[in-house]
Amino acid sequence: MEAQKKTYFVSDFHLGIPSFEESAVREKRIVSFLKNIKPQCNELYIVGDIFDFWFEYKTVIPKGFVRLLAKLAEFVEDGIPVHVFHGNHDLWQFGYLEKEIGCKVYAKPIIKSIAGKKLYIGHGDGLGPKQQKFKFILSVYRNYFFQRLFAFFHPNIGIGLANYFSQKSKEETYSDNHAFYGENEFLIQHARNFLKHEHIDYFIFGHRHLPMIYKLNNQSNYINLGDWIDYNTYLELDENEVTIKSFTDSSANYIYNNEN
Repeated sequence: MEAQKKTYFVSDFHLGIPSFEESAVREKRIVSFLKNIKPQCNELYIVGDIFDFWFEYKTVIPKGFVRLLAKLAEFVEDGIPVHVFHGNHDLWQFGYLEKEIGCKVYAKPIIKSIAGKKLYIGHGDGLGPKQQKFKFILSVYRNYFFQRLFAFFHPNIGIGLANYFSQKSKEETYSDNHAFYGENEFLIQHARNFLKHEHIDYFIFGHRHLPMIYKLNNQSNYINLGDWIDYNTYLELDENEVTIKSFTDSSANYIYNNEN
């Protein structure tokens, strides 16, 4: 009998940092993962921050990442839908992945039913209460005027500056991305507020880099997909179960039990 098809979710590859060599190793690991899941993959969701920086000029994109882009194109050509969400590091996408690769690209969270489960899927940036400084910066990044203004920089200058500031940001937020704040997590608070007016079985986010399944109530769960810098984690979903797994550590258990 043919094996049951599964839906896969991954996030936060951050390709391009901290160096060409380390990013290349990570990219090859991701491609190996995609090759491994392809026979049983029904759909693939990449939930933001594929690249640590990405800006599409009219005729130029950042060089590199050809192995990953080729593998995604292979998925699409073989009839496996690839869904890509803007992250806060790679939101300056203007059609390349749709036209060249055939991905379906989303700038905002979506609600979708898969395998009998109602899912809320999004990168997670800018959601939840507070974070006023981050939300202001995000609004600048998403502003059409500032996007066009940035496009006037020569790519060598613009991409160079962006990579520098992205690296500085990583240094400042690295420890925070490894701390779990329980009910004070802004994405957990966002999920709880959303549940007040609509039922969701699973809220699926990236952005926070901490892989987990966190029970919100008897029917709803918050899921964070982790990242491929430290954890190499992904979510596997079918009609029977929803599981976070690590591509490099089969014994890893990332489920936070908040009922004890």
